[in-house]
Amino acid sequence: MRRRDFITILGGASAMLPFAAKAQQAGRTYRLGALMGHPRDVPVNVAFLDEFRRAGFIEGQNFAVEWRTFGQDLALLPQYAAELVSARVDVITTVGEEATRAAQQATKTIPIVGLMDDLYGAGYVQSMARPEGNITGVSVLATGLNGKRQELLIEAVPGLRRMAALADANTAANLEALDAANLEVLQKAARAHNVELSIYRIARGDEIAPAIDTAHASGATALNILANVLLWANRQLVMDRAAALHLPTMHPLPEEVEEGAFAAYGPRLGRVFVEMMPQQIIKLFRGAKVADVPVERPTKFELVINLKTAKAMGVEVPPSLLLRADKLIE
Repeated sequence: MRRRDFITILGGASAMLPFAAKAQQAGRTYRLGALMGHPRDVPVNVAFLDEFRRAGFIEGQNFAVEWRTFGQDLALLPQYAAELVSARVDVITTVGEEATRAAQQATKTIPIVGLMDDLYGAGYVQSMARPEGNITGVSVLATGLNGKRQELLIEAVPGLRRMAALADANTAANLEALDAANLEVLQKAARAHNVELSIYRIARGDEIAPAIDTAHASGATALNILANVLLWANRQLVMDRAAALHLPTMHPLPEEVEEGAFAAYGPRLGRVFVEMMPQQIIKLFRGAKVADVPVERPTKFELVINLKTAKAMGVEVPPSLLLRADKLIE
């Protein structure tokens, strides 16, 4: 995904930030700590940081960034979170439940702006409208869309009888029961369509390819990629392995289809990460309390289908589904 693609997504709305009305304090350096799965030089992260520059926060002048990339090694999270606290950053921003949990365990005072599935449902905030404590952010509500994505995948692959799903095995203890319940809902929904569903829980990146191979060997002819940071970080591996096995996949983010995946349904990362989160952080920089920065959630969800990938996999997507797609890639 090219950097300009993410900037285009924003549609110019960020250019309207009120620079003069809420000027930064003279002589102060605002410090942002980032706990992310990818380095800061990947396009989406570059676009994310560009939003601060557009709002008058200039690195080397009044803005400093402490960036920590944990990649596929979730064991690094506690160390990196502690480093950000020691660096005395003004705000910590995180992506994923694991990173948000590590930041919360490291500090109860520094504001945290997290991007994860459901901040409220996971117990990180007591109110969406007025989050108390030190955490706010964006809830993408991806788990609630897993069932919808499964239905779309079943519809997209005519004659489907066996499918698989890749899920996160790094679920926090307080979420295990909820996670199990959500997966059981997927199982029941699949059975209602006379489809057998196998679920593979992934804890590390090196487990992904073997899980896909096992699913394919067991007869699965489609794969639902459930939302989590580990699978997002390894999305190219998922796409490459699925392509080699002619295994159509359904993903949580439209951008993944634009990178070559078969299909996706969900909110655009460019909107929730590149647009919403910087605005929340900027409010905190300018003196707002966490309780006065509501948890946001996306309001637009897109169905995107890559017809080129479908053709390469030998999948003929029904015309009725193509008509409902928000974007077709040919």
